[in-house]
Amino acid sequence: MPALTLREILALDPVRAAEPELLAGHTALDGPVRWVHSSEVYEGANFLDGGELLLTNGFGLTDADEEVRRRYVRELAARGAAGLAVEVGRSLPDMPPEVTDEARRLGLPLLALHRVVPFVRITEAANRAIVARGLSGRSVVRPWGDDHTAALLADLADRAALNQPEVEARAALAGFHPGPGARLVGVSLHGTREVGTVDRAVRLLGGAGVLRAAFPGDVLALLSLPGARPGDPVKAVQEAFRTTSAPGLTVAIGQAVAEGSGWLRWSDTLRAARTTLELALTVPPAEPASPEGPLVTSSRALALERELTRGGVDANRGRLASLVQHALGPLLAWEAAHPSDLVRTLEVHLRNGCSPTRTAALLHIGRQSLYQRLERIESLLGLEIDDPDLLGELLTATCAHRLVRGTRAVVRGGLRTVA
Repeated sequence: MPALTLREILALDPVRAAEPELLAGHTALDGPVRWVHSSEVYEGANFLDGGELLLTNGFGLTDADEEVRRRYVRELAARGAAGLAVEVGRSLPDMPPEVTDEARRLGLPLLALHRVVPFVRITEAANRAIVARGLSGRSVVRPWGDDHTAALLADLADRAALNQPEVEARAALAGFHPGPGARLVGVSLHGTREVGTVDRAVRLLGGAGVLRAAFPGDVLALLSLPGARPGDPVKAVQEAFRTTSAPGLTVAIGQAVAEGSGWLRWSDTLRAARTTLELALTVPPAEPASPEGPLVTSSRALALERELTRGGVDANRGRLASLVQHALGPLLAWEAAHPSDLVRTLEVHLRNGCSPTRTAALLHIGRQSLYQRLERIESLLGLEIDDPDLLGELLTATCAHRLVRGTRAVVRGGLRTVA
C-alpha cells in the first residue's frame, strides 16, 4: 500500500475544519507525505528531511521582506517538503503574493488555512494516519518476530529516510519507551533464529527495555538501559550476553548512545553492531577465542578493524599491504623462513597494554617464552616495541596484516566461522 498522500491528508477532519485553500502545487496533491510538523517560519527549513508537510501560523512572515519570503519557499522546496500550510487571518491577514508566486513557480503545494484549528490536533491526526498506513502496508518478509518491531529495526539499521517523531511513535507502538537519560545499545547476533537469548540478557540486566526481532541473517536488538544505572553500559551488555548466550553464538555490540541524541544516533549503534558482527564472522580474531563459549565482542574492540576496512577489505588491500610491509617487513621475512608466531605475539602484546602477564596467558605460553619472542621482535625491527611513539603504527600494521592475510570464511557445524 502506498504512503499517505497530501490529498488524503487534506481529507482528514481536523484539516478540513481549518478550511484549507490550495493556492499552488495542484499537480503535487498525490505526492507522499512522510510526516506533518508545525513550526514558525523563522526557524527555517534545515530541520526537514524531505516529505514533510509544514504548518505555520505565519507570524514569521509578517515582518519579513519580499526576498526573505521567497528564499524561505525556495529552501522548503530544496529540502523536498511535501507542502506548506499557513494560517491566515490572525498573525498574517493574507497570504503574501510573493509566497504564492514562488510556490507556484516551484510547484510546491501551498495551503492557506482560513480557520484556527490547534496544530496539535492536525499533527496528531495526520501522523497517526501516516504511521498506521506505513505499518499496514508493509509486506511481512521476516518470518520471525513481530513485524512492526522488525520493520522499525530494519529501517534504523538501513538508515532509511526517517525523522525523530516518526521513530518515537513507531517505537511506542512496539512497546519501547526509553526514559529520560537512558543509554541505548545496539546488538546483533549470529547463530540463532530465536530472540530468547536477547530476552534472557535483558532479564539479567534488570530494568532494561528492548526492541528485538529475528531476521534471516541474524537477530537484531536495541537495548535501553536506565540512565541512573552505574557503570559502563557496553560492558554491562557484554557481560549479560556472555552469561546468557549458548556456545557457538557470535554477539556484536554497538556503542552506547543517549536516548535524546536523535534517531541517527539510534541508527549508528545498530549499524555499528552489524558491521562489527560481519567483521567478527569474517576476520581472524586478534586473540585466541574460547572454544566452549560464545564470541561476544563490541564495536570498540574492533574499532581499528572497522576503520581499516571502510569500503571493504578488497578495496583497501593494496594500501594495507603497503602499510604492513613498511612497518613489519623484517618480521615478515623472518616468519617466511622460520616457523614462528611473532606478528600475532606483537599484536596481542600491544592490544593488552604491553602486559607480559596478560599476553602470556592469552597466548598460552610461559613468560620466559614470551620474553624470548619479544627480544626477537625488537632485534628484527631494530626498535623498542614499548616506545609510545611507535605503538600506534605497530598496532595498526599488525591489525592490517591480520585483515589482509585471512578473510576466508568457512562453515563449521552450520555456523559461519573463520578459517
